Amino acid sequence: MNDLSFAVEGATPVTYAAAPLLALKLRVTNSSPDQPLHAITLCCQIQINSLRRKYSPDEQARLRDLFGAPERWSTTLKSMLWTFSTVSVPSFTGNILVDLPVPCTYDFNVAATKYFYALEDGEIPLTLLFSGTIFYEAEDGALQIAQIPWDKEAAYRLPVRVWQEMMDHYYPNSAWLSLHKDVFDRLYRYKVRSGLPTWEKTIENLLAAKEEPETNES
Repeated sequence: MNDLSFAVEGATPVTYAAAPLLALKLRVTNSSPDQPLHAITLCCQIQINSLRRKYSPDEQARLRDLFGAPERWSTTLKSMLWTFSTVSVPSFTGNILVDLPVPCTYDFNVAATKYFYALEDGEIPLTLLFSGTIFYEAEDGALQIAQIPWDKEAAYRLPVRVWQEMMDHYYPNSAWLSLHKDVFDRLYRYKVRSGLPTWEKTIENLLAAKEEPETNES
């Protein structure tokens, strides 16, 4: 009987991917150490356990967009689904270390991006839930298939700095915003009409115009 266990031993950014990609170092162990396994088609659901860490006052302020005011967090602060991942585990006996690819985004319309960006340091508590198919050889030499039970999971605390280093590599000193087409068209017309050379200057002008009356009132 194949009984697998899973443990995450680390995480590193993938440097030369087409888009931000994180590699979780996943250790897969078979409880029958002498039985060779031909392959595993492994699926993983990754959840963020936001209740399992503390937040500084600055982090709480940035997380208002997700969870509201801190005094409401007893009802609004909940675990959330981050993403899904799959990996093909090659043939092994005993245990094997594989890279579980985790695609990431810097889109601030995505809740996970807002959450990660709000954190200053420390760790992000994750739960990985596994499913999939095991291919192995029976005693008579016939190829057998078994399903990974739905109760298989692993916990990992992802260092915030790993996510920050990954985004700094792919988007050095920058961030991305997604706008509705009509809003972008209005912003573009304002940029052209005002003769502004960059989008940064355009946003700075709009912010300055908004902040000036408040400054005068004080």
